[in-house]
Amino acid sequence: MNDWVAFCLMALPALPVLSAVVAPLLSRPAEHRAARISTGFMGLTLLLALALWVAVLQVPAEQVQVLRAGPLALILDNLAVVMAILVSGISLIVHLYAVHYMADERGYARFFALLDLMTANILLLVCASDLLTLVVSWFLVGVLLYFLLGHDTTRVASGRYAFWTFITYRAGDLPLLGAALVLGHAYGTMQLPELFARIAANPDVTVGGWPAASTAAMLVALAAFARSAQFPLHSWLPYTMEGPTPVSALMHAGIVNAGGFLLNRFAPLFVHASDVLHIVFAVGLLTALIGSVLMLTQNDIKKSLGYSTMGQMGFMVMECGLGAFSLAVYHLIAHGLFKATLFLGSGGVISDARRNDGVPPDDIYTSVVERKPLRLVRLPWLVALAVTVLVPAFVLGFSHLLVAADFVHKQGAVILLFFGWITGAQVFFSIHRLSTENPWRLMGMIFLSFVIIVVGYTVIGHLFERFLYPDATLVNAMYAAAGIDLIAFDIIVVVLTLILVAAWFVTLYADSLNMGGRSGARNTIYLNLYALFSREFYVADVFARLGRMLQDGSKRVNVWLRWV
Repeated sequence: MNDWVAFCLMALPALPVLSAVVAPLLSRPAEHRAARISTGFMGLTLLLALALWVAVLQVPAEQVQVLRAGPLALILDNLAVVMAILVSGISLIVHLYAVHYMADERGYARFFALLDLMTANILLLVCASDLLTLVVSWFLVGVLLYFLLGHDTTRVASGRYAFWTFITYRAGDLPLLGAALVLGHAYGTMQLPELFARIAANPDVTVGGWPAASTAAMLVALAAFARSAQFPLHSWLPYTMEGPTPVSALMHAGIVNAGGFLLNRFAPLFVHASDVLHIVFAVGLLTALIGSVLMLTQNDIKKSLGYSTMGQMGFMVMECGLGAFSLAVYHLIAHGLFKATLFLGSGGVISDARRNDGVPPDDIYTSVVERKPLRLVRLPWLVALAVTVLVPAFVLGFSHLLVAADFVHKQGAVILLFFGWITGAQVFFSIHRLSTENPWRLMGMIFLSFVIIVVGYTVIGHLFERFLYPDATLVNAMYAAAGIDLIAFDIIVVVLTLILVAAWFVTLYADSLNMGGRSGARNTIYLNLYALFSREFYVADVFARLGRMLQDGSKRVNVWLRWV
């Protein structure tokens, strides 16, 4: 590593720290200066991240550069530079948005100082090359997020939910600390590159009779579950909306992605922990389903976005459990940029809704609702069934065969294709149920959009995998570790496929006979399910009850100790 690259790498987390110190000091006469200074420093930070990306492209793909400065060790590899660009870019957008959004809030300069410290700490986290730096920065994320969420000290709710988040994050800190202790004791090093090399050379080391690799991988996974709001450790995420909107955008676009980053950073460890990957897949799948369902039953826009983030984090973790670690990083980047814009725009939507009691005027709404077509028709139900089942399978299979002919030989890749097929089929199925004057044109437009999205996602995903993990041996090992028995795998895929096709068949046939109405018993079931979903499976109520029981118990112990 040459001196210029080393300087840029050291300056990457140092610049936001300098901004956090300088901006409040120079803005005491006028607080608005803090925003300008902080935003300027963040722009320089983004330029440094882009410069480091150029430096990474100029060295061999397999080469990992490490900078040691006393007890601090920073790593410069493809994963670190990608995350650094994402974090600094989203932080710059949040800074620009908060300049005017937070202008009337108290503690204006303090807010930007906290944003700078959070950005610096996350950059230190993604560039950490040793376990000590990783654990310390992982811990500080929760501390700084607590102060950001509770920025408005006059609101009781924001302080309560900030503390709720802080406690959940502490629960995720302990497993990572345990993993660091296990790995350090078992392999005698805290440096990540050297640690992964020793694990690959001798993965069967035990600590106290327990396999070190599997135990540490499970602890790392638990830390990722808590940080990325996996079920049932998700209840803090939707309730953090009481904090400022810029903090919500930064958290949902960056901070909550830390679980996916952690799983990727320890990907060489998970190669030797196949059972843990299966647990990661199951937890991610369950979280994705629950988050998506809960999102649909919320009547608060920011809370709905919170559960949307939960569902997307579930998909991200599920991809890691399938061995598609690079796809998870690509997912979190796309989701981060997408969700940042949604949260930053939600404040304007809320303001519009407060000014307009009815539906705000919108061209799309007018076109869809008010300009109803005169003659409504649908495709024949057998044609709709064929389109629903066959078109997504053909598009997905053909697009992947274009970029990697052996892709379908990996079980994790097949499962990803399976979920892609379900998603695409559900899109076509839902579109069929929308009556229109020209159903063939509507299906044609949806088909064209689907092809563009799938082909683009496939090509970019494969290219990104080659960039992020240039070692083909490691990539194959990750997919192999996520696999199960071949016969059991084939049976599961075939059975699920038949069930889904049968469900679409029955639904389309019943719909063609106008049997779609709900009976009284079915309507009762739907209402009960809606009540269950709208109350979020009562998880938050259970946690609140447990908290009150713990508080009452501590009061009794305190009273008892007074008499002792």
